[in-house]
Amino acid sequence: MEHTFNVGNLSISQLCQTARIITAVNGQLPGPTIRAREGDTMVVHLVNHSPYNMTLHWHGVFQRGTPWADGPAMVTQCPVKPGANYTYRFNVKGQEGTLWWHAHISFLRATVYGALVIQPRGGAQAYPFPSKPQREETIIIGEWWNANVYDLERMAYLTGMPAAHADAYTINGKPGDFYNCSGAETYKFQVRQNERILLRIINAALNTPMFFKVANHSFTVVGADAAYTTPYKTDVVVIAPGQTVDALMVAGAAVGRYYVAASPYDSAIPRGPAFSNTTGTAILEYVGSTGNQPPVLPPMPAYNDTDTAFRFFSNLTALILPGFPTVPLSVDHHMFVTIGLGVSDCQPDQFFCNRSRTVFSSSMNNASFVLPKSVSMLQAHYRNMPAGVYTRDFPDTPLVIFDYTADASDNATMQYTTKSTKVRTLKYNETVEMESHPMHLHGFNFFVLAQGFGNYDHATAVNKFNLVNPQERNTIAVPTGGWAVIRFVANNPGMWFMHCHFDAHMDLGLGMVFEVQDGPTAETSVPHPPADLPLC
Repeated sequence: MEHTFNVGNLSISQLCQTARIITAVNGQLPGPTIRAREGDTMVVHLVNHSPYNMTLHWHGVFQRGTPWADGPAMVTQCPVKPGANYTYRFNVKGQEGTLWWHAHISFLRATVYGALVIQPRGGAQAYPFPSKPQREETIIIGEWWNANVYDLERMAYLTGMPAAHADAYTINGKPGDFYNCSGAETYKFQVRQNERILLRIINAALNTPMFFKVANHSFTVVGADAAYTTPYKTDVVVIAPGQTVDALMVAGAAVGRYYVAASPYDSAIPRGPAFSNTTGTAILEYVGSTGNQPPVLPPMPAYNDTDTAFRFFSNLTALILPGFPTVPLSVDHHMFVTIGLGVSDCQPDQFFCNRSRTVFSSSMNNASFVLPKSVSMLQAHYRNMPAGVYTRDFPDTPLVIFDYTADASDNATMQYTTKSTKVRTLKYNETVEMESHPMHLHGFNFFVLAQGFGNYDHATAVNKFNLVNPQERNTIAVPTGGWAVIRFVANNPGMWFMHCHFDAHMDLGLGMVFEVQDGPTAETSVPHPPADLPLC
């Protein structure tokens, strides 16, 4: 399947701003939906008409044999410069469900994003759940800034100060009725009474986990991150940035109009950065309803309702199917990773930074990640020339042992971190177990064995590991003060970014890279780079 993505300026009116210029694909917000079937080969031509460097990431696609197509800037490729182009080629073998694509540079994914829908080879009738949907609806939750997001990111970096929070939440690009100048543009879709709909829900927000509800309706979750789940009934979906959820919904309410609502979840204790405590909405309209009927609004959880969030995140389990991966029972490599928001010194190119004090930084095991500037990490790996690009010394454990969930680190010494480009090198086919924070792992799915709160104690937690049907994810959300245990097999050679999917945290250094060594054959080795790979 072949597509052309023209990235360029789009004039849009939103939140009382007229002729606002954003970066978008093919003149759309959200961008075009790519539809495929399991095993299809995708060819996407990126043509960059925008004034900014650009890359695209195919979020959740394994990229087995195609690591050059993964997309994170300076990890697997140099950016596509303005006026240039690059062709992404990859397949979706062994994957079914809802994924998505987005820019992977600066904050540009705020408006450069879209759905990637992968159906079974046999179409909708091959779904492995008994109640087949009669139709589907894609719901993409986003965040909207009135300011230019590229300028926001640049100023945040140059000053060392966090960027401002979003001005609104959107559903399919539209904020909805509860924001100024927005009611006429609210996204609407129709249903017939008793119709069975598969909602493909994507959280494309930069920084905010969301509660999602439809007034007077409930859901049966059947998939998450393009992995089938045991059917799970709920009236609320909780979805972190980067995650997807497939949920069946029966239109069984009275004929009328109902709000589809997305509101923020913030677990920071006792308080975190400012955020917009507002609600983005769309409208579900039954055939036969009239436009003058006021929509019913669902009651939303409180923004800090961690009980509801944890109940949803921890209750999903995998649907075990023949031919699909199962959790590995033995482990070759253990890692214990702690996440922190601390401080570091100003970097040389942070020109507006106050050098008389430290600035905000994020870190994993006290290593705050910075991207290389002259060559991508995958190019350095392929040439076996890492010197000056990255080092192979990412620590498997924290440098200091203390109470990670209390205030023990609330002092200048414990908060301080240094900038580096550290990777963890893994042998091909090695099984890795990690305890970590909300993260997205490129190139792999992982199994979520257990989740909890407080300091992680392996001796206690191991008895709670789900080794039968743990949920499979590519992005995990962990509330503040919590932990999760994940396990994956490093059977995909290349350089694979693992990072927080809150872009504000990633920009501050919350990431690392797994360097997976080649296997024994050409098919299990990093291939030669494509001829049109962008140069830095």
